[in-house]
Amino acid sequence: MRPLPRLAVALDGTSVEPLEPILDQLHGLPVLVKVGLSLYTAVGPSIVHHMRMAGFDVFLDLKFHDIPHQVGLAVAAAAKLDVALLTVHAAGGQAMLEAAAQAGRGKTRVVAVSVLTSLGEADLPAVGIDAPLIEVVARRLQLARACGLAGAVMSPHELHLTHDFAAEFVRVVPGIRATAGGDDQTRTATARAAAAAGATVLVVGRPILAAADPRAAAEHLLAEIAASGETHVATR
Repeated sequence: MRPLPRLAVALDGTSVEPLEPILDQLHGLPVLVKVGLSLYTAVGPSIVHHMRMAGFDVFLDLKFHDIPHQVGLAVAAAAKLDVALLTVHAAGGQAMLEAAAQAGRGKTRVVAVSVLTSLGEADLPAVGIDAPLIEVVARRLQLARACGLAGAVMSPHELHLTHDFAAEFVRVVPGIRATAGGDDQTRTATARAAAAAGATVLVVGRPILAAADPRAAAEHLLAEIAASGETHVATR
């Protein structure tokens, strides 16, 4: 499979049209475009075809979480769309993750979301989790590796939990900000800090989409990643 770009631009919204000027500005840069639930639900699979025709590799972030058979079928269907990266949720358990890994093997990189970066320590008891957040993330990262997934999604603050993982394990890190903190994500960091800590793919949305010059913002982030000195690029 193709090497992954280090920067993923998280697209938002419910239609393609408002995004076209941004996509035009990003054309030619070494970035993934991340298609999430809102855009995919509004537009459908054609959004992936549209992005591929525009020359972008696609990160399809749908966080599949269902019985193993359904997730296997969904991963196989997504792989046929020629997506470079695809998410499932680690909370689905071993059998589901193994089904996802098998369905995606050789076709797309499937990565498991550990714990959403919108959640903090105080949020866990309400969803039935009594263990410390860092322990929950650690267990789910270990599970993703054991089940043969290509990698996992974690916050910048949990990258150290993968220091003994193979270099090929894809470490996807959302919550990248110009300055750490703010908005609806609680576990954030700057691009340089996350890249220096070992992130493979850094996911950035609003700092690019809301910038006066999205291309310049993306180029600045790419420069920060390069300045970190890390060259962790997934080729598996």
